[in-house]
Amino acid sequence: MLEPTKKQTTEEFTDLCFRVPAVHADRIRAVVDNILALLGGEDRGILANEGQDEEGRLYSIDEVFPNFHPGDTLKGARLMHELTQAKLAAMIGVKASHISEMEKGKRPIGKEMARRLAKALSTSYQVFL
Repeated sequence: MLEPTKKQTTEEFTDLCFRVPAVHADRIRAVVDNILALLGGEDRGILANEGQDEEGRLYSIDEVFPNFHPGDTLKGARLMHELTQAKLAAMIGVKASHISEMEKGKRPIGKEMARRLAKALSTSYQVFL
């Protein structure tokens, strides 16, 4: 995980860094701006594009990340806990290749597997479904 997302850099603000495909940058910027607007923050609009045609439009997660799947969540949670695929696999009693396949979206994550992963990664099983 990037250092700016690990700890707060000031008392009022936190730096967040995103690396996204350039073709989605404007849409993601709009989504973040809409989230700030929903939160009622005073700094609404700091990420907005001037003269944006679809100003105020909210985007769904599927529109912003069309190829997102539960394996992406799994990989993010695993990396956040600084675990290798092999170590996570050993923790939940599966082969490391199963973790790899789940992260790539080649193997589905069922409810029972989601529960095992959630316990090992200290999160809700629902994030993997």
